[in-house]
Amino acid sequence: GLSQYSSDPRTEWDLNTYSTRDQVLEAVRNLRYKGGNTFTGLALTHVLEQNLKPDAGARLEAVKLVILLTDGKSQDDANLAAQTLKNLGIEIFAIGVKNADEAELKQVASEPLELTVYNVLDFPLLSSLVGRLTRVLCTRIKEKSNKENADIPVNMGPQLSPTDLKISAVTSKSMYLTWSPPLRPPKKYRIVYYPSKGGIPKEVLLDGAVSSLRLSNLTSHTEYLVSVFPIYDTVVGDGLRGVTSTLPLSSPRSLRVSELSHNSIRLSWKAAQGATQYLVLCSAAPDGAED
Repeated sequence: GLSQYSSDPRTEWDLNTYSTRDQVLEAVRNLRYKGGNTFTGLALTHVLEQNLKPDAGARLEAVKLVILLTDGKSQDDANLAAQTLKNLGIEIFAIGVKNADEAELKQVASEPLELTVYNVLDFPLLSSLVGRLTRVLCTRIKEKSNKENADIPVNMGPQLSPTDLKISAVTSKSMYLTWSPPLRPPKKYRIVYYPSKGGIPKEVLLDGAVSSLRLSNLTSHTEYLVSVFPIYDTVVGDGLRGVTSTLPLSSPRSLRVSELSHNSIRLSWKAAQGATQYLVLCSAAPDGAED
């Protein structure tokens, strides 16, 4: 599977899109470069939420690896997003080109860094990494497969996923989430939420015995994407997703004008609930319009 990113990550193809080596190579040849910013943290969150899910071809029993290729320093918190993936047992390999920040690559990558961090001066030099990286990746998959396959039965998918996400008690700055827990209680829940039109994802970790949460300090009149992931010792269950908009802030009403003079007016209005201050703007009417 492959995703490209700048300020908005884009899935090019999922893990289950192609089934042969030739198909994947043809897709790589047809790939169009996506220019722009470097929001690596947002990209890693996109990979977790969109690309490492069963409906995108991620198999529950399979080892999860992410290879990050970047030519710049991240403009958001890549370390926090990377740590979330690593906490879920997902291994990250970081490859830097040209202007990549090597200290950031080492923060993002999994241990041992001598196997997971690579840095080259220009794009053509990436070809020199292919042989070694292939051997390292295959070895890591075999090592992790032998350990994990003994722990997790293949047919546990439905038992690991919560259901029936409900979003209620929505205000201009908060909302309340509830869901039905899976048959097999998770160790923890990871809740991720962010504005649908772009923004830094925020997350909350909950004990697996809890199945509700109030999100607060939200922005008013904003559509939010919400995801709930169950976390087990060696695997992440399929997540629940929801979309809800916070309410707009209440407005002042019934504006009235009184006590007119040659250089002053008095304004009055019905109060807006929750307002602590008011900003009053006034300007002269354009030429020719009624004062």
